[in-house]
Amino acid sequence: MVTPRELEEYQRHFSANSILVIRFGATETGTLRRMYLDPDSPLEEAKCAVGYATEGADISLLDEEGKELPFEGIGEIVVKSRYVSPGYWRRPDLTREKFVSDPNGGGKRIYYTGDLGRLRSDGLLYHLGRKDFQLSIRGYRVEAGEIEAVLLAQGNVREAIAATSKASTGADHDHLIVYIVPFEKPYPSTSVLRRAAREKLPAHVVPSDFVFLESLPLTPNGKVDRRALPAPDNARPELDVAYAAPRSEIEKQLASIWAEVISTEPIGIHDNFFDLGGHSLAASRVISRVIQTFRLELPVKALFDAPTVAQMALVVEQNRAKQANEPELEQMLREVETLTEEEAQRRVDEIDSAVLNK
Repeated sequence: MVTPRELEEYQRHFSANSILVIRFGATETGTLRRMYLDPDSPLEEAKCAVGYATEGADISLLDEEGKELPFEGIGEIVVKSRYVSPGYWRRPDLTREKFVSDPNGGGKRIYYTGDLGRLRSDGLLYHLGRKDFQLSIRGYRVEAGEIEAVLLAQGNVREAIAATSKASTGADHDHLIVYIVPFEKPYPSTSVLRRAAREKLPAHVVPSDFVFLESLPLTPNGKVDRRALPAPDNARPELDVAYAAPRSEIEKQLASIWAEVISTEPIGIHDNFFDLGGHSLAASRVISRVIQTFRLELPVKALFDAPTVAQMALVVEQNRAKQANEPELEQMLREVETLTEEEAQRRVDEIDSAVLNK
């Protein structure tokens, strides 16, 4: 797959009369898809795209149950052709798994690529990464290839690999990590990368952590060794705002709550909760802890609308006189605890929209 950065380099350095040929295939099948771009081709059109049909190879996309998907559905790329490999050397088990005879005859065989794709109605195929690397975040299916493509479009990102890991807080939810290899130092800030992701991706798949590496670990055959990718540490990421220490007791308490919930420290009072890797469920846990700690009678929305420690401390300070009695406290906690993932995410999306439109 050609990255947006490579397409930009092509447009910058090659003449208007040149043609860039993109081919997609496998050792088992030869070329399956082909497309042609000129320097005026829109980059957005080519992102994750690998081309149109070539003669002699039919492609379909299958869901988990083996049923063919309609256009725009995401599934495994399956090839039907007379010209596929007979199998794997001394691997009859893998051959049986990946190759089957076409039940309709005609001398064709079917090969299961293990790649994920999406097929547009005009026949353009998009490659979305390996099926083995399909990710799931808090019940949402995540296409790693689309996340990686968004980040590869940033100026100083040479390689990007999306993966998941259990949060170190012990939560039972995975969080999304993207490993970044930059072209040069200084590294792009986490704020810049997360802002780019928020502009192009749904909020629930914006990465929680960015880990910067000099190079990606590779297996002996040259593929990325995902098992060797390091776990993110708990250090505060590089943000657009400078670290500012808590000034008051309220800010200290809030910073401590944030650090415990999202397992990051130190927490600066002007750090945006979501730039630190927080997500909707983590925001709900923070708000529940704040209500229990300060026992204030205030709208839950007021805390969702305060994405920095300084802003949240101001909300707490302004409502110090409104001490909640036990029934009121229980009602507020119930409101937070019964928020669905979708409701919490909607409130987070409102915050994101306000930040992006500033």
